[in-house]
Amino acid sequence: MQPPPHTEEAAARPGRIRAAWRAAHEPVAGVSRGARLAAYGVVLAVLPSSLWRLPAAFDRGIGAGERLYVVFLSVLSEALAFTAFGLIARWGEVFPRWIPVLRGLRVPTGAAVVPAATGAVLLTFLWTLLTPATQILGTTIRGDALPGDFPSEAGGWEAASFYVCYSPLVLWGPLLAVLTVAYARRRRTAGNGAVAT
Repeated sequence: MQPPPHTEEAAARPGRIRAAWRAAHEPVAGVSRGARLAAYGVVLAVLPSSLWRLPAAFDRGIGAGERLYVVFLSVLSEALAFTAFGLIARWGEVFPRWIPVLRGLRVPTGAAVVPAATGAVLLTFLWTLLTPATQILGTTIRGDALPGDFPSEAGGWEAASFYVCYSPLVLWGPLLAVLTVAYARRRRTAGNGAVAT
């Protein structure tokens, strides 16, 4: 007796998810353990602040547009952090098969290094230099005094949870910079030979 088709699909789905996870995260040959840990570090550094923002999306005092913005910002932050895995995984060296025209072609090194390096510089400036400085000075990025309802000004557990969740962001830019340099070196030493698809 054969099981119903939907049971076979359900049984196959975990295998597909596992294979997709492996393809997205598994490092290529030549990736050091440190680079792999740095890629996970990027995602984990961004996660607390993304989760910290989500309860605001369910606050009664905000409108639907603000709710969507808060959720979008958290999802976008994690999606951008996830791109760090492209600097260690195969999909950062060869375009995946689901990309129509480019599938199977080698990713030009500059196409990965330039945006990653730009992101590393901007994130380091924003989260590692500017944000701590503004918090110490008690100002916004524009130089205005922090409003009384700003989370760090609330005091108590609210301020503590804000600092605990946002402090890891100081690592985002530097970790991305380390990954970018490692990626560029690995690709340079690999040469311009074709990658097997």
